[in-house]
Amino acid sequence: MPRTLTTRPTAAAPLALAVLACALAGAAQAAPAPPAEPTALRCGKLFDARSGKLLGPHTVTVRDGKIAEVRAGLNDVAGARAVDLSQHTCTPGWTDLHVHLGGQSSAQSYSEGFRLDPVDFAFRAVGYANKTLQAGFTSVRDLGGEVTPHLRDAINQGLVAGPRIWAAGKSIATTGGHADPTNGMNDALSHLIGPPGPTEGVINSIDDARQAVRQRYKEGSDVIKITATGGVLSYAKSGDAPQFTVEEVKAIVDTAKDYGYRVAAHAHGEEGMKRAVLGGVTSIEHGTYMSPEVMSLMKQRGTWYVPTIYAGRFVADKAKIDGYFPDVVRPKAARIGAMIQQTAANAYKNGVKIAFGTDMGVGPHGDNAREFVYMVEAGIPAAVALQAATIRAAEVLGVDDQGVIETGKRADIVAVKGDPVADINAVLDVAFVMKDGAVYKQAL
Repeated sequence: MPRTLTTRPTAAAPLALAVLACALAGAAQAAPAPPAEPTALRCGKLFDARSGKLLGPHTVTVRDGKIAEVRAGLNDVAGARAVDLSQHTCTPGWTDLHVHLGGQSSAQSYSEGFRLDPVDFAFRAVGYANKTLQAGFTSVRDLGGEVTPHLRDAINQGLVAGPRIWAAGKSIATTGGHADPTNGMNDALSHLIGPPGPTEGVINSIDDARQAVRQRYKEGSDVIKITATGGVLSYAKSGDAPQFTVEEVKAIVDTAKDYGYRVAAHAHGEEGMKRAVLGGVTSIEHGTYMSPEVMSLMKQRGTWYVPTIYAGRFVADKAKIDGYFPDVVRPKAARIGAMIQQTAANAYKNGVKIAFGTDMGVGPHGDNAREFVYMVEAGIPAAVALQAATIRAAEVLGVDDQGVIETGKRADIVAVKGDPVADINAVLDVAFVMKDGAVYKQAL
């Protein structure tokens, strides 16, 4: 959903990104290392993401970044550092499947896309990544942003603290589509830069589609994101018209498979969703005008739905403020944004597979957990919402080493005060965050 002006084409971008690793080293405190000794988390309750049940007291022993043992009761573990979470519920670390760490919406966002350089966005992204982790999100799928693959590398190297990132890099669009980086430019600037092509993520043929995926591989992406329809925040009139043929989507998906990539499709309109699902994408993002026919097709094909209710509500609210959005964007935000929560409710009732995503970057990073509250408001049970951000999110990513608190899995663990299954608002006050066995937050 976010605009794409923050990744404008510029000859300075490669040089700016080349110095990013050095710059980030001084931008934030380095990530903590896992302790040498084991850690015993004495949890008052434990959420079993596999069954969706809330269990009684359990002790989770963590060693070398992995879960070494999960045992019922509040037990002493010889040689382990104990953490008292007896008044808390422990859950697997949460995953947000739709974020944009390279930016954050404001009334100045459109002009900033022309005034700022990639390194400016990179420094901001460091702070956004830390806020996301502090909110309990130990993994994210970043669906569009030039700086995010570099941020991912900095986090993996321990230079800065942040969630584990699956980065899409540049989104793939058609000319004039939601992720065309020249949308909103005047003719003089557009002609100076020249028409964007597959290198910039803009395609107009099957051959272009294949080339764009290969370019994302070259740039170090982990996942492919396409904009299968128009979007809300892009500087273009249509927010829901289809923007790829089925054959183009298939070419993207088939080429992505060569590199082990999955494909996420931003889509608001029915026809664009239908083409994306028929083309074989892994997930539909937003899904505003999802019809019963599309829901049926998604169930047949096993396609996931990532609602991003937060973003819908956020843009609908901001559309009420004069001057927040350009005139071409404001009616789209008011019309489309307000519908997504009801679409999520309908999709759940109709048995569509739902996973967790916020489109954060539209709203303020660090407020990701509020999506849980909005999901429950839409009639999705709290336990199902928690599964959507844990075991189901891992399924969308295609990984089996996270999303559950089980022996041998990554030690990504979040604790909240109280019982989030009984009162989902508990997720808004995260007391403890562990990622890969290292403690990033302990506010007990």
